[in-house]
Amino acid sequence: MPKDRKNGSGIGVKRLIPALAGLALLAGCMGGAEAPSMLQTHENAGPNSVGALGQPAGTGLIGNLQARRSVLPPGGAYAKVADAVITAGSGAAQAELRVAQLKANAQAKNWLPSIGPSVNLTSLGGLAASMLLEQALFDNGRRKAERAFASADVEVAAVSLSTTMNQRVFEGLSYYVNAERARAQAQVGQSAAVRLQEFNNIMGKRVAGGLSDGSEQQVLNQRVAEMQATVSVDMQTEASQMAQLTALAGQPLNGISGIDTLSGLNDSTTEPLSVVQAHGEGTRAIAQAQMQLAGLKFGLGATAGLNESGINPGVRLNGAGLLNPGAKDNIAALQQTGDVVDRQTAEAAETANRRIVALQAQKANLAARQAQGAEVVRQTGANLDLFTQQYKVGRRTLLELVGQYDAYARLQRDQTSLRYDMALIDLEIARDRGMLVDGARM
Repeated sequence: MPKDRKNGSGIGVKRLIPALAGLALLAGCMGGAEAPSMLQTHENAGPNSVGALGQPAGTGLIGNLQARRSVLPPGGAYAKVADAVITAGSGAAQAELRVAQLKANAQAKNWLPSIGPSVNLTSLGGLAASMLLEQALFDNGRRKAERAFASADVEVAAVSLSTTMNQRVFEGLSYYVNAERARAQAQVGQSAAVRLQEFNNIMGKRVAGGLSDGSEQQVLNQRVAEMQATVSVDMQTEASQMAQLTALAGQPLNGISGIDTLSGLNDSTTEPLSVVQAHGEGTRAIAQAQMQLAGLKFGLGATAGLNESGINPGVRLNGAGLLNPGAKDNIAALQQTGDVVDRQTAEAAETANRRIVALQAQKANLAARQAQGAEVVRQTGANLDLFTQQYKVGRRTLLELVGQYDAYARLQRDQTSLRYDMALIDLEIARDRGMLVDGARM
C-alpha cells in the first residue's frame, strides 16, 4: 500500500507540470498576463515589468532623482562636510528602500500561478491533505494594480531616501555655517576688545596723572568687559556648533574654513522634493484604490488540486463586495481618488513654491540690508577717523572716541553675520529642491 501511494504521488507530480503550464497559458489568453515591455510604467506594467537593473518599472521618478546634481562646489568646504555626514549616516532610509525594492520584485511575479498545501476536513471526520495550484483568470486588474502599488512604493521610498540625505547634509552644513559665523564675529570682537583695552590703558594713565576721574575709568572697564563677554559667547557658539557637527559626521572636521557660493541655484527650476513625494504618494494611492475596486468585483480563477487520487481541476469565483450594503458609495469614494490626488499634488506644489519664493525674498531683503549696512559702516568709520583727529587736538574726549569706536565695532560684527544668514537661506533652498546630494550617490 505505501508503494502504491508513492507511485500515485509520482504520477500526480508529473501531471502537475503540464497542468501548471496550461493554467499559465490560459491566464495569458484571458488577459491575465500582459506582454512585457521595457517602456512600461507601473500603471500598465505586465508580468515582466522589471527594468534592466532588476527593479520594477516605474513612472521615471527614480530616474529623475538620480539625474539631480549637487550644487555644492566639488572639493570645497561644503562638499567636504557633506561627504563626511553622508558617510557617517546610519542608512535606515537605504534599508527601507531596499525592502521596498524586494517587495516590488516579488510582486512583479504575482501573475504566476500560486501553489501551496491545502488541508480539508472529510465527511468521515478525517483530514485530507493535498497540493493546490491556483491561477487567476480574470481579476479586474487586481494583480496589475498590486504591481503598480509595489512599484510606486519603491518610488516613495526613493524620495524619502533623497529627502533624508538632503536633510542630513543640510543639518551638517548648518552647524558648519553657524560655526563659521561665530568664528568671524569672534575675530571682529577680539580685535575690538584689544583696541578698547588700549583706550583703557590710556585712560588709566590719565586718571593716574589727574587728567580724568575714576568714573571715566569705570565706564571704559565696563565697555571692555562687555566686548570680551561678546567674544566669549561667539567662541562658545563656535565650539558648540563644531561639536554637534563632529557628532553628526563621526569625526572632527579640522582644517576646513570659509563658505562656498552655490552657483546656479537661483536659476534652477528643479522640482522640490515635497512635490516629487506628493506625486509618488498619489500614484501609490491610485494603485491602492484600483486594488480595492478590483476586490469588490467578481473574479474568476482556475484551480488544480493534487492528492493521492491525482489532479482535481476546478474553478473558483472570488469577490462578493458588490453584494454588500454600501458598496455603491464605497465604489464612488474609491473612484474619487484620482481627483483627490490631483488636488493634493497641486496643493503640495503651491506650498513648496510659496516657501521658495519667501526664502528668495528673505535673501533679497538681507542683501539690501547688507548693502545699506556697508554704507553705514563706511560712514561710521569716516566719523571715527574724524573723532580720532579731533581727540588728538583736544576737541573730543577719550570717552567720546571710545563710544564711537564701540559703535563702529558692533556694526562691523552685525554686518559680518548677514553673509552667513544668506548662506543658510541658499542651503535651505537647495535642500528643498534636493540639490545638496548627487542623485547618483543614492
